[in-house]
Amino acid sequence: MKTETILQSAYSTFVEQVKSFQVQQVTLKPDRIEYTLKPEFGSQQYYTQALEPTDDLISLLQGQGVEFSILPNSSATAANILGLLLSAGAIAGAFAWLLKFSNAGGGIGVGMGMGKSNPRSYSQGKTGISFADVAGVDEAKQELQEVVDFLSNGEKYHKIGAKIPKGVLLVGPPGTGKTLLAKAVAGEAGVPFLSMSGSEFVEMFVGVGASRVRDLFNRAKRQAPCIIFIDELDAIGKTRSGGNPNGGNDEREQTLNQLLTEMDGFNGNEGVIVLAATNRPEILDPALRRPGRFDRQVLVDRPDKSGRVQILQVHAQPVSIGEDVDLDAIAAQTAGFSGADLANLVNEAALMAARHNRQAVLMADFKEAIERVIAGLEKRSRVLTTLERQTVAYHEVGHALVGALMPGSSKVSKISIVPRGLGALGYTLQMPEVDRFLLLEDELRGQLATLLGGRSAEEIIFGKVSTGASDDIQKATDLAEKAITQYGMSATLGPVAFAKNSAQFLEGSSDRRAISSEVAVEIDRQVKQSIDKAHDMALSILQLNRSLLESATQVLLETEVLEDDKLQVILAQVKAPAGLNDWLMQG
Repeated sequence: MKTETILQSAYSTFVEQVKSFQVQQVTLKPDRIEYTLKPEFGSQQYYTQALEPTDDLISLLQGQGVEFSILPNSSATAANILGLLLSAGAIAGAFAWLLKFSNAGGGIGVGMGMGKSNPRSYSQGKTGISFADVAGVDEAKQELQEVVDFLSNGEKYHKIGAKIPKGVLLVGPPGTGKTLLAKAVAGEAGVPFLSMSGSEFVEMFVGVGASRVRDLFNRAKRQAPCIIFIDELDAIGKTRSGGNPNGGNDEREQTLNQLLTEMDGFNGNEGVIVLAATNRPEILDPALRRPGRFDRQVLVDRPDKSGRVQILQVHAQPVSIGEDVDLDAIAAQTAGFSGADLANLVNEAALMAARHNRQAVLMADFKEAIERVIAGLEKRSRVLTTLERQTVAYHEVGHALVGALMPGSSKVSKISIVPRGLGALGYTLQMPEVDRFLLLEDELRGQLATLLGGRSAEEIIFGKVSTGASDDIQKATDLAEKAITQYGMSATLGPVAFAKNSAQFLEGSSDRRAISSEVAVEIDRQVKQSIDKAHDMALSILQLNRSLLESATQVLLETEVLEDDKLQVILAQVKAPAGLNDWLMQG
């Protein structure tokens, strides 16, 4: 019977073989490491002695995709079996000792090994993401490409006296690509990349979070140059409140204090760069955001039209796109969409094409996908009574006729009385022609009138209103209140930021201030006045165009959908009442 010879190998040789993807399987024994090479490298078996902590070795094996197993120490196993035979009194005594250890500041979790961090580890571009996979955020990419250059050509910066930034904070709304950018940095940098979420640091035991922060930075220092990425930083980085009012220690604050010390304490972290992401920068502790910890704050905002085209091109690459698909037109219709929204849009269009057994995704699929993302899924199975259907039709046509006369770049592009989403019995779709970043005073008043156009149409035709305008009324009230309390568009109250009540004051940003009851009454009066004037203007427009309101509604009841040229011909016939321009300009 032939016996395989196990050869001895140096530990450094073993590590190099793992990094070069030569190792197929590893067995970690108490006294040594045994491993087998892949068939293309001879399938030879080797053994070596471990020279570094097992945790680091396991991270290396996981990062390289090597299959491994761990054999327990026989003496430790015997001790475990013996431990099961301990009396109840001995177990209680051991638990009391652990509790005392916790109260002394060590923490049960730390004492039992819970203080070890367990970051996702990537080495030398193994994330599968590069800067070529990220589009629509060119300025952010440029900032992070410099971070990659710092790590790759650090000597160039040291010669001139420049210091490598200690931290880069990625700030932006959800879905704009902050985590994707961090993965791209890991893919491009060619250095170890340790990733953790902010919530992974904090446990119920005091001291565990701080211990995990220390362990994470110790790992990074041993592998420097190295990048640490902390996602959702606000989970541990909230502004400190000055202690726990009930006494004891605040675990989250201890974790934050340790992070502050690691990033800029007496011991420098030469070669360790911290990337972090958050969509709530306003709640982060000022000590965390200051230069010296996070030297750079990179805004990852929603893309503009050209950025949306680039993002659509990236996500459309693996999809069979039809010849009639115009990505520029799709980008123009998706103002305000984030990168995640656009990825979802492309996927929804592909799903619809597959549902209809098409070989490629057509422009019609993208149009339907846009509506599905904005308004929800069609619910043709929902049956309305004749009166409900008429009410919805007059309501939506009322929105469209009033909106046709209002200033701004958002034009009515579609009216539908097909139920969609969560309770929407119909909808009027307004699509912006260009990206807008400011809302002018006359445009805001126009939006108020458009929102109240549906309710006004019901009043004119039926002499009574329905509950269908509840969402419109809520949006109009919020917009009118913001015009006065945030945008300073009140002639009497002026450009002052107000908070309507103490709850809003506590939850709002630091630039709000509480107000007196007299000012609150005045705000309420002006909000109602703004809405009443917008309501009166909507009624005036629809009364002047009543015949068009009725004829357009009959067409909508027959077709269920009005769009494109057929809709624009109707909207071109809307007449403006006297005084419209004066109201838009002066309120």
